[in-house]
Amino acid sequence: MSHKTSDLKTAADVPLMQVKGLIREFKAGEQTIRVLHDIDLTINQGEMVAIIGQSGSGKSTLMNILGCLDQATAGEYKIYGQSVNRLDADELAKLRREHFGFIFQRYHLLGDISARDNVSVPAVYAGMDGQARSERAEKLLADLGLAEKVNNRPNQLSGGQQQRVSIARALMNGGDIILADEPTGALDSKSGEDVMQILHDLNAQGHTIIMVTHDPNLAAQAERVIELKDGYVIADYKNDNYQQVQARPESILDNHRKSAFSSFIDRLFEAFKMSLLAMRAHKMRTLLTMLGIIIGIASVVSVVGLGKGSQAQILTNISSLGTNTITVSDGYPYGDPRRQYNDDNLTPQDAQAVADQPYVISVSPQLDSNMNVRYRNVQEAASVSGVGEDYLSVSGESLIQGQDFDEQSILRRTQDIIIDDNAKNTFFPDIANPIGEVLLIGSVPGRVIGVLAPNNSGFSRSVDSPTLYMPYTTMMSRIKGSAYIESFVALIDDNISSSAAESAISQLMISRHGTDDFRIRNSD
Repeated sequence: MSHKTSDLKTAADVPLMQVKGLIREFKAGEQTIRVLHDIDLTINQGEMVAIIGQSGSGKSTLMNILGCLDQATAGEYKIYGQSVNRLDADELAKLRREHFGFIFQRYHLLGDISARDNVSVPAVYAGMDGQARSERAEKLLADLGLAEKVNNRPNQLSGGQQQRVSIARALMNGGDIILADEPTGALDSKSGEDVMQILHDLNAQGHTIIMVTHDPNLAAQAERVIELKDGYVIADYKNDNYQQVQARPESILDNHRKSAFSSFIDRLFEAFKMSLLAMRAHKMRTLLTMLGIIIGIASVVSVVGLGKGSQAQILTNISSLGTNTITVSDGYPYGDPRRQYNDDNLTPQDAQAVADQPYVISVSPQLDSNMNVRYRNVQEAASVSGVGEDYLSVSGESLIQGQDFDEQSILRRTQDIIIDDNAKNTFFPDIANPIGEVLLIGSVPGRVIGVLAPNNSGFSRSVDSPTLYMPYTTMMSRIKGSAYIESFVALIDDNISSSAAESAISQLMISRHGTDDFRIRNSD
């Protein structure tokens, strides 16, 4: 069952507070310490009550429970006949905000804002209109003798003045119940007397005052004294010189409350304003904090940027070798004793069989040799590779000049060659366009029909050695005199798992050869 805290002041004939069988326990390791023992109290509207006792007697714990800052372990606590135990966190917050005012021994004022703004804080969270709360804060400070100090910050006020500001703050939302924890403990005698006089005046206006103190002289000024010892109420008596006050403080919030949305915007603005004031008051700390944030963010951005850039560069380099490719090489797997007996196993027909599979985009057979290459009076050792018409598609390389091999180049075993950038710089350093020039590869002439773009990646096939490419059929018949190829590279569809394609190619090759006399390398 939920109770509306705004309806608490409906019954004038019931006690303000009722506590029955109240127990408060705390865990201390494996032990349980009971601070309050079976407390029974009734406090009426308009009373001035002093809770007295030595340190450790439980008086502050009792005040925290009465002020809804803490909850009892057992027992029942009612305000105006309605149980506090059944209120949820939001309802308890509303109860504290609209019905209680707290006065602390150490003031707890915000050091970076003025006395007026300190007093206004409770009204900000209660949703009071901005102009109304400013006017009320100034009136409360004026009533407490601080009309000339409304713009002063706490460090510009004396201890007694700061306590008056905290009293004004306690009254901001009405404060029909004032809870004062050692209100004169940090003050000199004169300031303490002034604060006690203010509390008496508030009590005369109808405010219920509950004061915690260990000073018998202060307790003697209260209408009623409740003495605690070791968590038990050992005395509860009244001062007959007091006269019961029946009046109640007027409601402050009802006439000035804003809408929920306006209240939220107001709280947001106030929080922003206080943050700016705090930054202005602590410039060096703010500067160092901002510097730390800037350095931290810059470091994270730099590291992420470096990582992304490196990743992109590596992926570009890998792409230059051909992505999602599977290479099938001639010969039994490494370590297989059969490897020494047979190295001629792959044929162009094997490459064509793989090329016919639906998951394969293109295939390039390949065989390699190192040979002396001569152009006029320049002779260098070069790497010569026989490749298929789809070599550029498979390898990811591109032409900067000339043209690629075509189907007729393969079928007719043409003596056309494509050279890389190293070969161009080696044999044609002074020729801008070497297309049509003839190189002598061993004793076989070859006509240059294309020049590859420079490969600047860290994955380049060779750094200094010139490389020449010719149709693999020409390489087989005119250079090596062999009916076998050394390997072939298959470009796999990107929508197909490379591991599944590898397995399928392996099964196909075994079905064709009857054995695993080949090696497979997956670019993944």
